[in-house]
Amino acid sequence: MKSTEFHCIIKNKNSYWRKLVAEKKKRMSPYSVLILSFLLIIIIGTTLLSLPVSSFPGKKLSMVDALFIATSAVTVTGLVITDINYTFTLFGKTVLIILVQLGGLGVMTFSSVIVLLLTRKIDYTAKKIIQKDLNYNTLFNIQAYIKNLIKIVFLIEFIGAFCLFFVFIKKFSFLKAVYYAAFHSISAFCNTGFSLFPDSLSAYRTNVPVNLIIPLLITLGSLGFTTLNSIYISLFPKFRSDNKRMHFTLTARLSVIVSLILIISGTVLTLLIEMSNPETLKNFVFHDKLLLSFFQSVSIRTAGFQTLNLIHMKNSTLILYMILMFIGASPGSTGGGIKTTTIAVITLGVFTTLSHRKNIEFHKREISWRIFNKAIALVFISVMYIFFTVFILSYIEKEQKFILLLFEVISAFGTAGLSLDITPVLSSFSKILISLTMFLGRVGPLTVAMALTMKRRKKGRYSYPVDKIQIGC
Repeated sequence: MKSTEFHCIIKNKNSYWRKLVAEKKKRMSPYSVLILSFLLIIIIGTTLLSLPVSSFPGKKLSMVDALFIATSAVTVTGLVITDINYTFTLFGKTVLIILVQLGGLGVMTFSSVIVLLLTRKIDYTAKKIIQKDLNYNTLFNIQAYIKNLIKIVFLIEFIGAFCLFFVFIKKFSFLKAVYYAAFHSISAFCNTGFSLFPDSLSAYRTNVPVNLIIPLLITLGSLGFTTLNSIYISLFPKFRSDNKRMHFTLTARLSVIVSLILIISGTVLTLLIEMSNPETLKNFVFHDKLLLSFFQSVSIRTAGFQTLNLIHMKNSTLILYMILMFIGASPGSTGGGIKTTTIAVITLGVFTTLSHRKNIEFHKREISWRIFNKAIALVFISVMYIFFTVFILSYIEKEQKFILLLFEVISAFGTAGLSLDITPVLSSFSKILISLTMFLGRVGPLTVAMALTMKRRKKGRYSYPVDKIQIGC
């Protein structure tokens, strides 16, 4: 056989496999690709964290524990089963914070940055996947959006690290202060809650800079990239022509309004409930009580940093925190939960129904009932999954109280990363179940449902007769 004939055969085979891969990609929905990308990063992270070089001698993690922490990092949850600083080496901690950054930005979004750097263009299929990764409803100028997003994220994280450096330099050497500042800035903005301190940030509970910088980073991260991009465009008008439809969207307005309501109500209720509790706020002066309540109100929804011991809090406070964790952050953000806009749409829909109005309206805009139905489906799936998971855990972990297990599951689902100190003592199966819950909370239950059920079906040219069903009383 001549060499030219051989090269032709190889070329034809390569083109065949390329076409086959392309066809497979087309068959896969954007939801499936998104889920698989997160799974791939979790597998890589698990492998790296289980290597001997990632942990100190005698601290090597089992595969299940490595999977748990890698999932916690990629899903930006922050639940841990060991002390990060005393378990992982510099290499392990660096792997951990890279996983956090990847999970916070979104795996496909980060991948698109690499594609943009190499080819300066993104194909239509990739745009659809990134659209789902960012939880955005329409295709837009992806290139301009991603460039703005990267600028915003790294600028905020840099400023946060710069400010935190002046806090940590008082206690650590220059290089250590730089590393601690960068680690906690990324962890806060990505709403992970990983800390290099054994008691989270309890040592800085009355430190005003820390109690303002960290919540500000958490809030900016939880608002969502769409909202941040809208703010960025309003501050820098020269970018407005690139992305007009992103400017002051209804999503951005609802995200900011609901977030402010949740932060203020969480602060006030924490202060009122825990003010007389000697184990939490009673022994502090009023301005420290207010600062601690504010920090916990911001951190509890999605981040997971602690300045107060949750174990000693009253049950009413824990119930409040479970509600806040369940709601979580805003769409397209680094946080989890059912999202602020979901609860906003449901609330507006309920008030519309009770007031006997036809359309859901907000800020001189009409919200589709289809969006309302989607929000209801999301809450229904989320509630069913949480109670089903708690049911299984209650059967397995017989020694744990119901409220502890419920708090753990909601924290994992909302990627809040807070625990009532039961995470390390859970069985291997329970850890895997919590890992699955963190994963579901990050990619979204609707994303998983759509990936499992999405099929191309022809719409029938018929409709069934409408009937009425009695509901309520």
